[in-house]
Amino acid sequence: MSFLVEFAIFPTDNTESKSSFVAKVLDIVDRSGLNYRLTPMGTIIEAENLGEAFSIIEKAYEILGEDSNRIYSTIKIDYRKGEIGRLDKKIASVENRLGRKLKS
Repeated sequence: MSFLVEFAIFPTDNTESKSSFVAKVLDIVDRSGLNYRLTPMGTIIEAENLGEAFSIIEKAYEILGEDSNRIYSTIKIDYRKGEIGRLDKKIASVENRLGRKLKS
């Protein structure tokens, strides 16, 4: 099974810049060992089950909740039966159709 989970999470009661909070969350994602991509609007992780993905999001709430009273998040989930590795395969498929590598 493959779950692609895109999420964005940040406190709403703190500074205007959110990069320090994104860095805290990305540290959790990076240490998880799961394949991921940081985008300007969120982070995409690939997991074999929802528990893995939600565990990361739960840890993000815990770490951000240490200094925040209110946290906002969005979560999108794409499930597909089959092998893990879709995060890279989806990009490669589009690049193949274009006949060139995309900017990363």
